[in-house]
Amino acid sequence: MDAWGGLSEADEQEFARLDAAFEAGEELIDEWGAEFATWAHVRLCEAPADERRLALVEQAARGEQAWDRDSVTGLWQLAIGSAPQWGAAGADRFRVPLAATASLPYPERWQVLHRDLSWLRRYRVSTWELIGDQVAALLTEPETGDPAEAARNVLWEEDPFAARLLEAFAPRLGCPQVLPLLRHWATARDSRPGPRWQWDARELLTGQAVEVIPEVLRALAAHRETTIQRRHQAERVFVREHTATTLRGLIWTCELIKEPWVTPLLGDVAVTTGTGIGGSGANARSELLANAAIGVLARRGGVEVVPQLARVQAKVRKKTILAAVDRTLHEVAGRAGLSPEQLLDRTVPTFGLGRDGTRTERGLSLSLDGRISYEGRKTIPKTVDRELLAEFRATAKELQKAVPAERFRIERALATERIWRWRDVCEHFLDHPVTGALARDLIWEILQGPAGLPVQVDGAWELTDPAGRRIQPFPDTPVLLWHPIAHDAQEVRGWRDHLIADERRQPFKQAFREVYLLTPAEEVTRDHSRRFARHLLRYGQAKALLSGRGWTGMSLGHWDWECGSHQSQATKNLPGGLTAHWEFHLDEHSIERDGAGTVSICVSGELYFSTDGRRVRLAEVPPLTLSEVLRDADLTVGVASTGLDPEGHGAYWESCSFGDLSESAEMRRDALARLLPRLAIADRCTLDGRFLHVKGDLRTYKIHLGSGNILMEPNDAYLCIVRSGGGDQVFLPFEEDGGVLSLILSKAFLLAADTAITDPSIIRQIR
Repeated sequence: MDAWGGLSEADEQEFARLDAAFEAGEELIDEWGAEFATWAHVRLCEAPADERRLALVEQAARGEQAWDRDSVTGLWQLAIGSAPQWGAAGADRFRVPLAATASLPYPERWQVLHRDLSWLRRYRVSTWELIGDQVAALLTEPETGDPAEAARNVLWEEDPFAARLLEAFAPRLGCPQVLPLLRHWATARDSRPGPRWQWDARELLTGQAVEVIPEVLRALAAHRETTIQRRHQAERVFVREHTATTLRGLIWTCELIKEPWVTPLLGDVAVTTGTGIGGSGANARSELLANAAIGVLARRGGVEVVPQLARVQAKVRKKTILAAVDRTLHEVAGRAGLSPEQLLDRTVPTFGLGRDGTRTERGLSLSLDGRISYEGRKTIPKTVDRELLAEFRATAKELQKAVPAERFRIERALATERIWRWRDVCEHFLDHPVTGALARDLIWEILQGPAGLPVQVDGAWELTDPAGRRIQPFPDTPVLLWHPIAHDAQEVRGWRDHLIADERRQPFKQAFREVYLLTPAEEVTRDHSRRFARHLLRYGQAKALLSGRGWTGMSLGHWDWECGSHQSQATKNLPGGLTAHWEFHLDEHSIERDGAGTVSICVSGELYFSTDGRRVRLAEVPPLTLSEVLRDADLTVGVASTGLDPEGHGAYWESCSFGDLSESAEMRRDALARLLPRLAIADRCTLDGRFLHVKGDLRTYKIHLGSGNILMEPNDAYLCIVRSGGGDQVFLPFEEDGGVLSLILSKAFLLAADTAITDPSIIRQIR
């Protein structure tokens, strides 16, 4: 019998045999085994009890059958569903389930019973009075002299992470010095620890526990969800409820530990558990654990928790978790007399780096990008101090987390027009070894005044414009990050030419940032834009991209079309109380395409803004806010569209692969126009409309500036080149390796020397 009370074919045959013998009045005293016990239990639950049925149930309950957890769960569910509300007759139906439960290992007893206990107590009071003591005895943890077994009795092996923990730490978790605290952790069922819970934890905390806690937290921070194959479907599991409860207790205990590893490890745990399945998305792997870690950081307080909270802000998209982070930042900032943004500015760690972004000690050097070298060489000799090397490697890992978080924070400040005083920019940005590496390549603008790139003159920071004119702001001068939407085309062109000529690479697009102004079509539609509607997007990729840019709520599936699972909105909270909405839906071919499994492709819809539950006219949205939201949409379409597939086909693919250019593609064209004269293949390349024309020795090729796909002259035959890695390294003013501009340039270098191509699939298409 399975967990829902159903019978297998073999069960039905055995039931038919036993039914015939029972109806014939035969004695069944020689019958034993789980099949007989299940039959006796089912038949008692189906009909009024009589002496013969009760005798058979008593006989079955005395047997020593081998049971599995699912079968015992089925026995309980049948008993609960059929027992009368009052009297001893209700208790008779629990004889076999109680006996079967007693045969299970202790953790499995909990897994069978813990969901039904409260229901039994509340709705079967009379029955509970008769069987409650027996249930309590089953759930009393057995004494054992084996520490590993004692740990298993508390931390059940009901998910892969619990099993891994027990394999690695069971003897240490179950030793007499730690076991009482482990049991206490398993009682952490409230949303936050009460005074009594923390008092008991303090009394139970030992040196051995303090040694094992960071190892468990490191394992949790490194853990990822696992796919478990069930009878009818696959399930992706991070940790189950009981494991999460025990881990929450462990995290709470960190509030009592005054060690330097506590705060960064809790940050690691909050990021891992707060991000969605696969590392992105608006959900969380375990909101329970993320909130526990953030709660401990909040109660510990102090400026050292702020960088960890900044990391959570940069990576996590679950609204309730971000709200908890925001509350914590406001609390810490309030105690320091600062705004949350000012607090974040002042608490970025230096990681021991000098102003040039490096740390050098005894021949070892650590750079801002996390690379470690020895006296200029990549190979580290064995004679190097291993303790110092381990410290450098640990710091490198922290840098790899901190730098993206700072890039995210500064770009967000650009998109929201944040204003600073110049002295604060100098102290907390330009002079900082981490943030300064990003901020020194950005254009800063005096409020309603001139703009320039930072340069240090006689120990003081100034700004210089493309013409070399020096601007010296006063310490109290208000400044902000320059955005092209507020400046005329001539000034924007001047900055772009200057960055190219100076080979200055910005940490994100600023001078080359796309600008999105209202179109005539959007003036007609008034309160919504269809500029990025009707695109076929790879659902998982689109969701991850939007999540990374602060959008939440996008959730599509095949589970219930009648209730709207085929429609969804992504939303983003904006300055001034505005919310952006972008609609998505599944097309009519979706179920056939996906086989009712995970959604592979979604269709984009209209985009609009709201405040206080009402739509806002696009003309009333601040221009910079409108531009940044439409930029998010363009970047998502530009990466996730199925029209970019080099092996695609169909009308939509044709329109994306070789159609009109979007704003981001137009920006790419503008950058290429400036880069081409500097390239070794400049005499073989020309820009013409939507294409970069590349003259090879065998053919002339047209690379589309939006998709990177290629047509060959003279007949516009399609050339399929699937990207296989990096190409020629060319200075780019804004895009990291892997951008579409980099892809186009690598293809241009390849095709300019088409006689040197060795890939047979490419040669076959060209010839």
